[in-house]
Amino acid sequence: MARSNGGIIGKINQASFGKCAVSNKTSTGTFTATNPGTRAGQVLIVSGGGGSGSLSGGGAGGAKVFPSLPIPSSGVSVVIGGGGAGPPGSPNAAGDSTSFGSSSTTGGGKGGLEGTAPTPAPATGGPGGSGGGAGLLDAPTSTVSGGTAVCGEGFPGGGFTSPGGAAGGGGAGAVGQNGQTPFLPGGGGSANGGAGLDITPFFGAAPQPIYLPNGSGVGATASGVIAGGGGSGGLQNWVLCAGSGGAGGGGNGAAGTFPGGAGTAFSGRANSGGGGGAGDAAGSPQGAGGSGVVIVKELTKASGVWSMQSQFSARKCGTWPFRFFELSASIAMVGGGGAGANSTPSGGGGGSGGMVLIPKCNYTIFGTGASVAIPVTIGGGGTGVAPGGGPTAAPADSGDDTVFGAPSCGTGPLTAKGGGGGTGGGTVGASGGSGGGGAGESGGPVSNAGGATTQVPSMPGPLQPFGFGNAGGAGASGPRSGGGGGGTGAAGSPGPGSAGGAGGSGKSIAPLFGSSPQPYYPGIPGDDATRGGGGGGSDCGSSPGGAGGSGGGGTGTQGGPPGAGGSGGAGVINTGGGGGSSQNASAANSSAGGNGGSGILYAKIPSSYTVTVSPCANTVSTVPDGKIAKFTVTGTLTIAE
Repeated sequence: MARSNGGIIGKINQASFGKCAVSNKTSTGTFTATNPGTRAGQVLIVSGGGGSGSLSGGGAGGAKVFPSLPIPSSGVSVVIGGGGAGPPGSPNAAGDSTSFGSSSTTGGGKGGLEGTAPTPAPATGGPGGSGGGAGLLDAPTSTVSGGTAVCGEGFPGGGFTSPGGAAGGGGAGAVGQNGQTPFLPGGGGSANGGAGLDITPFFGAAPQPIYLPNGSGVGATASGVIAGGGGSGGLQNWVLCAGSGGAGGGGNGAAGTFPGGAGTAFSGRANSGGGGGAGDAAGSPQGAGGSGVVIVKELTKASGVWSMQSQFSARKCGTWPFRFFELSASIAMVGGGGAGANSTPSGGGGGSGGMVLIPKCNYTIFGTGASVAIPVTIGGGGTGVAPGGGPTAAPADSGDDTVFGAPSCGTGPLTAKGGGGGTGGGTVGASGGSGGGGAGESGGPVSNAGGATTQVPSMPGPLQPFGFGNAGGAGASGPRSGGGGGGTGAAGSPGPGSAGGAGGSGKSIAPLFGSSPQPYYPGIPGDDATRGGGGGGSDCGSSPGGAGGSGGGGTGTQGGPPGAGGSGGAGVINTGGGGGSSQNASAANSSAGGNGGSGILYAKIPSSYTVTVSPCANTVSTVPDGKIAKFTVTGTLTIAE
């Protein structure tokens, strides 16, 4: 009997016995595990932050947690990326890449410079792990974008509408703030860098020896946040304030004077990947990006037969019997739509469910054996307000959330928020994935605002750019008409007074899942590939109700005698469309608000995996570039190697 294997007969597979030790590497060289039995590690790779530009903050270095990388006994070659330079004295630059063996992330984007009407391009923020903020442009009105970010590593930099400038750099956890428009004396300024990535779920709650202490002039790091964007610059004599660096080591901006310059901006924190803070545009010193870092948690894990020692250590670390899956997939999901109101004099349409639309990206999911089961919850649509009730009719129901239950890019379950219900009786539209339309009534040119979107603010970093939702339209008076519900592609229209407000349009998923017709698209009038249209508002007079937004939004009804227009149109099932509103003049009215449409989820998975779904109402379709799982009801997605 093989006593060295704890009394278990069988082959002992190669195991990593790392005892959960955590350490960091702050300079280029070779990483050697602290425990001789370590063979794999969970590794955070942070690249150097980008240098600042003309009043624009630098983007943070790309930051990504790799769940399991090999660590041989001979060690792993590590290159720590340096931070990019900030002007003046040398051209500003992007940060350098950090690598751990063959795995790496991308250096932060440099801040945009000063553009002119003939050549506006220099004002655009530089691309990187996180994008640099847009610079400065005094030209006819145009949109100047912040630098783009790498999926799973960071966020874009802030932009602005010219003439304007001074945007914050993107962080690993949030977008940099947009710049000042117009960029004029007394305008305020102050665009902060985007916040960094919270790494405490991977390496433990603060304080930890590996977490940098808070420093002067940079975003806080002691709480376990890393890779914040750089803040914008300012001008003291123009009363344009400088922005703060994002949490995670982003450098603060500085406010100089014009002409001449007097402020000195802060560089990103060393070994944080923070973006450089900006000074003014008149020649004052600018902040460089902070250098990168590697943090390693030595894992205890193995497949096949485990020694008793490995089992004990894995239990202690909380890593047994789980294993990591690195799944590259595209996701589209929509929450349940909000219902339309049923009110006098006119109600708002329901907002669509929020949308999460993520192009091909790596997801870290955990399972046992050779497969993993992922729970999927499909959000139901809100229920329309029933007949009767008169002018005090209650707001309509909001839709329910759609949830994909696997951790995504290290950030936890994905959630598409339910849409906000339309409202009547003197209330504003309900907030939701997309906001519900506001009610129309007497008392001013615009009586009740539409509800706000909660989809984008609720998205975890680094996924905010992939959340979509919009506000509902406001209700109007004279004549009175309800606002349309917001859609995933556009805001709901305000009540124009001559008809109900139209629902906001939905957003097409065709770029990721193909143009219609497809066997996995339901029949939606107009465009099978569009999801999340807002519901139309109702009109108090004899004019028509608002049209439902493309992508399943229900149509609102006209006013007139009680019940003349009928009930509001329902949002289309499995589109997340908002319900249309109806006009309800008395308790005897037989009309009702339209129900919201239920949500939906699509996942495109590589052909190399075996994909099954349950229950049988959900389906799997094979396409040339993979397999598409479609969920119309709550169930389970099972993926096997």
